[in-house]
Amino acid sequence: MLVLAIETATPRVSVALGRNGAVLGDVSLDGGRRHAEQLVPAIKYLCDELDIDLDQLAAVAVGLGPGLFTGLRVGVTTARLMAQALRIPMIGVPTLDLIAYPLRHTSRTVVSVVDARRKEVFFACYQPVPGGVQRSSEYEVGTPDGLAGELEARGEDALLAGDGALLYAAQLGALDRVELAGPGAAPPSAAALVELATARYEREEFSLPADVHPLYLRRSDAEIEWDRKGR
Repeated sequence: MLVLAIETATPRVSVALGRNGAVLGDVSLDGGRRHAEQLVPAIKYLCDELDIDLDQLAAVAVGLGPGLFTGLRVGVTTARLMAQALRIPMIGVPTLDLIAYPLRHTSRTVVSVVDARRKEVFFACYQPVPGGVQRSSEYEVGTPDGLAGELEARGEDALLAGDGALLYAAQLGALDRVELAGPGAAPPSAAALVELATARYEREEFSLPADVHPLYLRRSDAEIEWDRKGR
């Protein structure tokens, strides 16, 4: 069973192909906000290198965010169009889950933290469980200081990952019982998306393309500016 995984919630464009949960190959491009230019060529390159035709796919998986509005629109829309054209199901997985999953072997609370711009972060907490992680909080948006206060109140040993954790390392890394996972754990993992999507496909937890939507935790800058000008 072949799955194509697409993750575009951050400045990085990531694509992976997997068979039965094992990653066959992946491509990651950290070119800023060039998602629309990079995504389709990355998919084509990966398929060509692995000699895989799109009509062999069983499902398309996509990271749902939260994250960059433009990146999410490009990723989810591309995944929808492909799934519709190929008449295969889609599997959406929140981006914060994809950051936490590779850290499932720790004994500490895992906190995924993504830069939300406007001096805010998207975040969620996870507890390691056999075979993965289980989310123990809502998906939230707030200030780094607010997250720091929440972590202090929880009083747990915590491992923080994601580009937001690196960006606000001064506030978050200085907390007692908190450690930053480092740059290698910052990008959401398309390989993790392959594994999680395959497991969900086997449980028949998939969706029609029209039912898959980005996870937005707040309005975009463009919407806020539109409202401001309309007043």
